[in-house]
Amino acid sequence: MRAVVEGRLAADSDAFRTHIDRCLGCRACEPVCPSSVSYGVLLEAARETVFRAHEPSVMVRMLLAVFASRVLTIWSMLLARIVRGLGMAGLAARRLPKSRILHPMRFGLAMLEASRGRGPVGGPSGSDVPTGVGGSSAATTRKGAGHRGRVAMLRGCVQAGLFSRVNDATERVLRANGYEVVEVSGQGCCGALHTHAGDAGKARELARANVRALAAAEVDFVAVNAAGCGAALKDYGHLLEADPECGPMAAAVAASTRDISELIAGDTLRVGAPVPARVTYDAACHLCHAQGLIKEPKALLEGIPELVLLPLPKEDECCGGAGIYGITHAELGANIGADKVAAVLGTGAEIVATGNPGCMMQIGAGLLLEGSDVVARHPVELLDESYRRAGFYDRR
Repeated sequence: MRAVVEGRLAADSDAFRTHIDRCLGCRACEPVCPSSVSYGVLLEAARETVFRAHEPSVMVRMLLAVFASRVLTIWSMLLARIVRGLGMAGLAARRLPKSRILHPMRFGLAMLEASRGRGPVGGPSGSDVPTGVGGSSAATTRKGAGHRGRVAMLRGCVQAGLFSRVNDATERVLRANGYEVVEVSGQGCCGALHTHAGDAGKARELARANVRALAAAEVDFVAVNAAGCGAALKDYGHLLEADPECGPMAAAVAASTRDISELIAGDTLRVGAPVPARVTYDAACHLCHAQGLIKEPKALLEGIPELVLLPLPKEDECCGGAGIYGITHAELGANIGADKVAAVLGTGAEIVATGNPGCMMQIGAGLLLEGSDVVARHPVELLDESYRRAGFYDRR
């Protein structure tokens, strides 16, 4: 990066482009850097330089174009859900021959199938199911209850399109823990994929739309259940610092952004019913490295009765998903992901919990292609199941 800035290396050189392109952007270097270098910011600037100097591949341009448009996002997600719902993705992923040429297609279909959320969450409990545990009634899940503050949820693009169940679970859990959830129209993709790919101009455009929508909602917090999106929103102040209109609003939105685990984990977490399950936790890179959230997601899981949390060796190592990395670098991403899958299988867990949709799809695809019954779930889904069993939710 310094060589390019100092003119000793051309920005469009293959050496620079390849080096920057192959970086996962997991930001694991940041927490251990003795000089506190903000590598993530430098990497995004470097990728913006590459993006301007060298046209990206057709696949990258297509992906960025889809998520830059709400119409294209809606239709592409609808098509993906149809393919997934008909069972075509899982069938094709299992039946396609294992070849280097077909690997990107095979793995992509496996990722789509993994987003389905296979199997039940936890087995039957031998304990009595409590009702009203935690000091409040089922009425706390209704609209209007919010003694802990007003919260706007970032619905996201992939999260809304393929993981709507996670968004629904997040909303129920927030209400059950005393938050008023406010619906915010006009929001869309957070722009993280564009930032990671170097298309900073489009990322800023998407960020401005979200900032205006979220700022107008006048909420106390912006809740995010996707690690990459949360890191992107928390960086909006930097991304739009040169924008005289949206800059101050962006800084305010960034300051109010919280991962779901930040809002509910801790002594105030409402305790639900038992969910007997052997669970291991994968620390999504943009949650543990970029946001510094290590204890909170685990505390959320540890607050669920009868859930056994099994340690995952090297839990904070990247799974190889890294935004669109698992698609644009399918072979390399799969090799990195294979280590994560092997680690998950070695724990003996039946569920791997992780707080990012890309990680759920990447790890889930690897498990699927290994023929494993282990499923990838979001931590909030497990807590939501605990609350459902406890009868916290209004059944009217």
